[in-house]
Amino acid sequence: MVNDLEKKTILVAMSGGVDSSVAALLLKQQGHNVVGATMKLWDYGEVGGDLGHEGGCCDLRAINNARAVCESLGMRHYVLDFTDVFKEIVIENFVSEYLTGRTPNPCVLCNTEIKWELFLKRAVEIGCSSIATGHYARLNHNSSSNRLVLRRGIDNTRDQSYALWGVGQEALARTYLPLGDIPKTETRRLAEEAGLKTARVAESMEICFVADDNYERFIREWTQKAIDPGDIINRDGQVIGRHKGIPFYTVGQRRGLGIAHPTPLYVQEIDVANNRLIVGEDPDLASADMIVSQVNWVSMSPTDKPFQALVQIRYQHSAAPAKITPLGENRLAVNFDTPQRAVTPGQSAVFYDGDIVLAGGLID
Repeated sequence: MVNDLEKKTILVAMSGGVDSSVAALLLKQQGHNVVGATMKLWDYGEVGGDLGHEGGCCDLRAINNARAVCESLGMRHYVLDFTDVFKEIVIENFVSEYLTGRTPNPCVLCNTEIKWELFLKRAVEIGCSSIATGHYARLNHNSSSNRLVLRRGIDNTRDQSYALWGVGQEALARTYLPLGDIPKTETRRLAEEAGLKTARVAESMEICFVADDNYERFIREWTQKAIDPGDIINRDGQVIGRHKGIPFYTVGQRRGLGIAHPTPLYVQEIDVANNRLIVGEDPDLASADMIVSQVNWVSMSPTDKPFQALVQIRYQHSAAPAKITPLGENRLAVNFDTPQRAVTPGQSAVFYDGDIVLAGGLID
């Protein structure tokens, strides 16, 4: 388990940034045999959007930064080419979800399928027993339930547990998360103290393969399908405008509607079947209920009994109390104590007990 004192051979996912660099540093200081690997997931030639700074997680500069850190720490370094599988699993899903009026979170899928499942398989091939990443989250073992417990990182400004709900128990049992118990400021300090090249590398906040943060450009360039404009209607069914195409909007969006109205209007619903947007005022965005599918039970054992939890429905959302009712087939019904704003199909819903990740799934 992750809290064993036994020294392990650990493959660290090295992005070329400060977080993964310090994760490797801490594991080395603990006496583990540490190996670094950088995943090559995409390139600008395919995804476009090169702003000229070559600052993404998968460009040559990032790979060289990761290699330099490994050299300074006396570690082997590998580059793992996952571009084909990343394209098939993550990018194609990203585009297809937007085309069907949903708003995906590709980081969740990437973490689950690439940075854990595929990376673990490659780790074993390299001769490593475990993996580590620079995510700000914590792991410990619950002896009474015999399950790994995933918790929020102690730095609530950096907590990344929300994006890890898809990782299964077997993968968690072979995972180290060295940064979960320290704040980001300490990570920077440790990197500078150790003289790591990545100590001052800037962070990227956008989706990695859409480096210019222009989703419309990316989707238009990636898909070969025609994207048709359509009507924007209000809650009374009146046509009040035209949209550029379903994939370029999300529930709760205000900008880009091009509608003059006495009060701000927001996308309330995306009607794919009729190629139209339904818009309303801010109070119209409140939802008391939602259905969540593709549920993965993380720290909590699967149950068919209703339970209470705090539910987080996007990265910047404050988890809200709700009653959860299992529906079977990895589906849950959620009834919020207080209606929540802009519940968005395709986004992740993550269920917490305090700082413990109980389970997670996709909002339908």
